[in-house]
Amino acid sequence: MSCLSPEARAVLFEHATERPFTSPLNDEKRSGDYHCAGCGALLYHSSTKYNSGSGWPSFWDAVEGAVGTKTDVSHGMIRTEVHCAGCGGHLGHVFPDGPPPTGLRHCINGLALDFVADEA
Repeated sequence: MSCLSPEARAVLFEHATERPFTSPLNDEKRSGDYHCAGCGALLYHSSTKYNSGSGWPSFWDAVEGAVGTKTDVSHGMIRTEVHCAGCGGHLGHVFPDGPPPTGLRHCINGLALDFVADEA
């Protein structure tokens, strides 16, 4: 596990949420891969990232088998939580309002991710 900031640890292991529009990964446009900041597992490819306008990095699909989901009933809502299949770290939530081809929006805390750009 990488050395996590207190904020990243809170997101991954205490289900905190970072403030919208604060992650530099929200505006990341380079080709590359997004890994779990907790365990390093590959989670998302940049080819599935899009600008949802939500304030958090958003993806229309995850790498097969990389994430798990469970029902989250906190905050008086019913949502689908997304977590890393490797370490169980909380990543964010998935919503049914994304673009084709899946129609899903994986709304992910940037603090839960490490981006690795493809070599030029």
